[in-house]
Amino acid sequence: MGFRTNESQQISMNDRLNHLTERERRYLDKSWAKPFGEQIFPLIDESKFEVLYCVDNGRSNTPVNVVVGSLLLKEMTHLTDEELLDEVILDIRYQYALHLTSCDEIPFSDRTVSRFRERLYWHEVETGEDLLKEEIERLGGEFAQLMKINGRLKRMDSAMVSSSCKRMGRLELIYTCISNLVKAIVKSGGSGSLPPHLLEYTKENRNSVCYRLEKDEVETRLEAVTADALQLFGIAGELCGEDDGYRMLKRLLSDQTENGKLKPNKEIKPDSLQNPSDEDATFRRKTGVGYQGYTVNVVEDCGENGNIITQYDYDVNLHSDVAFGAEVIEKYGEQEETVVLISDGGFASEENFEAAEKNNIELVTTNLTGEKPPEIIANFQVDGDTVLSCPSGHAPEDCSYNEESGQYRAHFDKATCDCCPHRDECPVIMQKKRALVKLAETTIKRAEYAKKLSTDEYKEYAKIRNGVEGVPSVLRRRYGIDCMPVRGFVRSKMWLSFKIGAINVKRVIAASLELSNISNFAKTHGQKMFFLNISREHLRFAYAA
Repeated sequence: MGFRTNESQQISMNDRLNHLTERERRYLDKSWAKPFGEQIFPLIDESKFEVLYCVDNGRSNTPVNVVVGSLLLKEMTHLTDEELLDEVILDIRYQYALHLTSCDEIPFSDRTVSRFRERLYWHEVETGEDLLKEEIERLGGEFAQLMKINGRLKRMDSAMVSSSCKRMGRLELIYTCISNLVKAIVKSGGSGSLPPHLLEYTKENRNSVCYRLEKDEVETRLEAVTADALQLFGIAGELCGEDDGYRMLKRLLSDQTENGKLKPNKEIKPDSLQNPSDEDATFRRKTGVGYQGYTVNVVEDCGENGNIITQYDYDVNLHSDVAFGAEVIEKYGEQEETVVLISDGGFASEENFEAAEKNNIELVTTNLTGEKPPEIIANFQVDGDTVLSCPSGHAPEDCSYNEESGQYRAHFDKATCDCCPHRDECPVIMQKKRALVKLAETTIKRAEYAKKLSTDEYKEYAKIRNGVEGVPSVLRRRYGIDCMPVRGFVRSKMWLSFKIGAINVKRVIAASLELSNISNFAKTHGQKMFFLNISREHLRFAYAA
């Protein structure tokens, strides 16, 4: 199938819009279809996806902007693929939004979107290039400009994404890997090479093997199925060494056993195989809750006119917030004007603060992880490798600095420290003749930052950051990221990309419709409107006769 761009349509005599009544056209113009068709659809870049198609062989592709646009609408309106097909074929709103009203035959079939997703999947698997993520982030930048958001204030947050695969115990996991491989061998005609007790794994006896057990039987059964797994692994290498089932069993035995024996539970690594149906998923425990799957980090550009997601990252859930923060700072690079990036304390690290400062980015974390140092430490005056004075302004008698550990050692007059008003909160150590203060360079920086957090400016930043927590909530509640109908890292990331794109599309449409409603109100009442502020939640305005 050759690639062709979707040329600008010429409205024909048979255009479906020409057959609408005035009342129907008025309702169409007030729907989401108008801002999508006029503002969003033209921004979709088809040329980026040309590599997914072969050289033009006479048979043209379904226009890429129609496919991408329809998948964004699918997520925005929470449709299945089958429901999307019905809407595109029958609903004038979808046709208007996707510029299809002049088509004699709608270029859309029951395989249009699934084939496109398949092309995206194999392209990323083969090249590592995520075309969809690049386009969704580029569209986010276009939407930000459309809504006049300058991008100087950003906020970010991460969220766990649960895999839709079943969470298995060790016994069921080993049993499933054995069963899958035995069935593959039998299907290929190699059942004669398997002993009778391994052929039992082709029967539907999972419940009796894995669940209907007394407590003291579990360990014995676990050892038995592990022995079967090891035996099958030795037999199956010559029969189906290239089969996925063999590869899964090999990985399982590497994760779960050592020298032919089961590892203790505490030695099983979080990146071990969780379920053969989703080999990419990993396990992580956060705030006392266990998660099996992935994690997403989103960055929003904030402004008076609204908020738009302009960047996001997706990884296994072992990927830390600190690592996400470092990647975000690196992607932005050096900024001409100062950019404020607000996050929670999980993104904080000395390396991230230093990298942000080098790139003219002010990284604001609204709290600190770990033990908070006493604020008084921030009042010690330090210059290079020397402590100049204590919070009360007294200079030390002597001072030394250890470059390897980054620690200062300063001695002060003992009598002066005894009567100091900061004596109770100061980390001074009273020795026989003098008073000793030991300060780590990192502790001083943490104390200085903790002091900043108590200022009014940083309290306002904290309020702004709280809003980004709505994105993980919306992704979970309205867009079902914990029950996506696909498994695996690449496929689940693709579905997540369309969901993030749909959030942005919905925000642009909402802002456009509100502006349109106010404009119509002004025309209807013949009054001049003065816009005071446009926010994400509402529009405030005043009018005068």
